[in-house]
Amino acid sequence: MEIKPGTLLSTVIYPSDLRKLDRSQLPQLCEELRQFIIDNVSIYGGHFGASLGVVEMTVAIHYVFNTPDDQLVWDVGHQAYGHKILTGRRSAFHTNRRYKGICGFPVRSESEYDTFGVGHSSTSISAALGMAIANNYQKLDKQHIAVIGDGAMTAGLAFEAMNHAGVSDANLLIILNDNCMSIDPNVGALKEYLTDITTSKTYNRTRNELWDFMGSYFGKSAQHRLSKLEAGIKGIITKSSNIFEALNLRYFGPVDGHNVLHLVDIFTDLKHIQGPKILHCITVKGKGYELAEKDQTKWHAPGLFDKTTGQIIKKAIDAPTPPKYQDVFGNTIVELAESNEKIVGITPAMPSGSSLNIMMKSMPNRAFDVGIAEQHAVTFSAGLATQGLIPFCNIYSSFMQRAYDQVIHDVVLQNLHVVFCLDRGGLVGDDGATHHGAFDMAYMRCLPNIVVSAPMNEEELRNLMYTAQLEKNNFPFSIRYPRGEGVMPDWKKAFTEIEIGKGRLVKKGDQVAILSIGHPGNFVAEASKLLMDYDITPEHYDMRFVKPLDEELLHKILKRFKKIVTVEDGCIKGGFGSAVLEFMADKHYTDIQVVRLGIPDRFIEHGTQKELQLECGFDAKAIAEAVKKLINNRIPASV
Repeated sequence: MEIKPGTLLSTVIYPSDLRKLDRSQLPQLCEELRQFIIDNVSIYGGHFGASLGVVEMTVAIHYVFNTPDDQLVWDVGHQAYGHKILTGRRSAFHTNRRYKGICGFPVRSESEYDTFGVGHSSTSISAALGMAIANNYQKLDKQHIAVIGDGAMTAGLAFEAMNHAGVSDANLLIILNDNCMSIDPNVGALKEYLTDITTSKTYNRTRNELWDFMGSYFGKSAQHRLSKLEAGIKGIITKSSNIFEALNLRYFGPVDGHNVLHLVDIFTDLKHIQGPKILHCITVKGKGYELAEKDQTKWHAPGLFDKTTGQIIKKAIDAPTPPKYQDVFGNTIVELAESNEKIVGITPAMPSGSSLNIMMKSMPNRAFDVGIAEQHAVTFSAGLATQGLIPFCNIYSSFMQRAYDQVIHDVVLQNLHVVFCLDRGGLVGDDGATHHGAFDMAYMRCLPNIVVSAPMNEEELRNLMYTAQLEKNNFPFSIRYPRGEGVMPDWKKAFTEIEIGKGRLVKKGDQVAILSIGHPGNFVAEASKLLMDYDITPEHYDMRFVKPLDEELLHKILKRFKKIVTVEDGCIKGGFGSAVLEFMADKHYTDIQVVRLGIPDRFIEHGTQKELQLECGFDAKAIAEAVKKLINNRIPASV
């Protein structure tokens, strides 16, 4: 379905076209851009509320600044849809986040206007500062703009960057997009601090009156002189210091982030103020779509919906469906915590995404959202563990990469009883390379002291969680599971302890053994059905643990089979298959053919999970094909 842009938007292919418009036309362009985003996302899906909240900001930035020569860095990119539409990608926008289409986040290979690839939060200030200092060094006269949300400001990286920027002469404008939301409502002292600033009516009224007066009677130069006194005025009126001024950043605001003409004036003024500075913009996530304004978490990425009624379109369900793995986690941790008072839950800003919100609602004093701060989440969990509590630290697999030093130094080195529940392990789908959980099994299994596991289904997830919290298992424990639904509608079974380091036989067979880890074991079951047409019956083992490997079971398998296939939803380099090969080398199994299936040694772009599993060659059909080739001796030995 072709979605036609409005009258003005149809004339804007690049920002150079936008700058040809009269400023009086900008409010209409904003409305057309907002409607174009609503039309596309309602039909094709994607992130929603964040981009609606920065429509006016996006238009004003590209109108005032000479992008791409002036360099704009978006934080994360949930908010960058308007930016993509105005920078040469409007005609391709219907392919956003679809297989082989444009990416849902800014990515350097896609456009010169995407100056920095993003997907994980809180990187924008560091990146833009690096650009600014590099251009100062090269004596290039460029503007540098970083747009960062107040949720992303909770990450330590943002403060590290501001601390550096404050002692530099970088020509850097930080735009703080303050809407009190990331995906879920923001938490912490910074949120309260920003609220104090934005709700100080005395300060805002006084500042605006002085600014207007000085401009009307004495011109812009007087306004600039007034801005130098602003820190003192803030301190007198609000009776508090300004954290940004304390970091030596010139602070301006707060201002209305939805008044495009006022933003144009402000950006024009700020272009002529040298050095690092921050503009505090107040916006509404979901602006212009009433339902999204009222329920900002639900409308962060709602899927397909009827834009007129707001009804979210769901697949017809004819029979009971399996739950999402995240919901199994969320309900199970509550069930375990009811019988074990030592259990607590931790998440870095993803309570609804991880379903820890279930525990936060039922046990608010035992579940903690620490904001976008994965490093803190891990070390905070370590601190809890030193006092005898059992923290379940729930972090998306790709986000755990941001806290790897803390995993090593603060948890594993000290052998603390922290249970890492790594959600979104494997290929996550439409969010693409920045969000795939490809590396966790490889980067976890190389560490001493830690157990690394992955359940094949919902029941196994429950039992691994039960096993991990037992008092005798007081060491680091990692459980990874994928995004999306499992395979068991009737999943809530009585808890059973799983012996650590022990796999299980799923299906007996001959000729070839398939060793799987985690959810892809279900693909093996499907592949086995396909192979029946060829009179091939592979023997299938669910290994459950990447570390420790079930060495006793491996010896039995390797003495019976000369052909082995390993299957994993993780990187082949250093992952589960590599662990099997290492075991074989160490134990001198040299006459066995091994085929490893998993995520290849490259970054995988976006698409549905099924499309990407097919591309990577470990869906059911690919497994069946690999088995046939191996049996027919068309694959050389791997060892």
